[in-house]
Amino acid sequence: MTLAAKPPMERVQESERPLERLMLVLPGFRGYKLREQRREADRIVRSYIYELMKHTRDDLTTCLQALIDNKLTELVEPMNRLIAKTDTVAEKINHASYGYAGFFDSVRIEEPDLDRMLGYDSQLMDLARKTSDMTTALRGDLTQNRLDGVRNTEVQIDGSISSLELAFDQRKSIIEGVKV
Repeated sequence: MTLAAKPPMERVQESERPLERLMLVLPGFRGYKLREQRREADRIVRSYIYELMKHTRDDLTTCLQALIDNKLTELVEPMNRLIAKTDTVAEKINHASYGYAGFFDSVRIEEPDLDRMLGYDSQLMDLARKTSDMTTALRGDLTQNRLDGVRNTEVQIDGSISSLELAFDQRKSIIEGVKV
């Protein structure tokens, strides 16, 4: 999956209908609309991250099968844990709040916080791509029976997923109003 070269916020703004553009000049509506655009950009970015993580999980599942086929039993259990961890982080990202708080909700997310969330999402995208690239390379190595360094690569992927989860948790603290 590839994300367009344009930033998500710009993609959302370009997709507006003419009536929505006119409404941006109305007092009070502009701030509301800009918040909605940021929320939509947030949704687009996190959907992209989720899809990358699903791809990562699928690659790891292929790697697991290659480990089993090559009778590398000592690497099977760590790979199983890595698949479970990847799935957990992917679902955590998929089911998180989209930066939307209704008028009567106790938590209200303001524009500067939404901008900070998008900054974290950019970091998450980079980490998710890095993790996906590592698992794709590992899958290639295993399918071609290049077995050297598999355990080391598993550890690196695990560290990358942990970094991704940490960055996501920091992002979540913005939603909850905790200073990061």
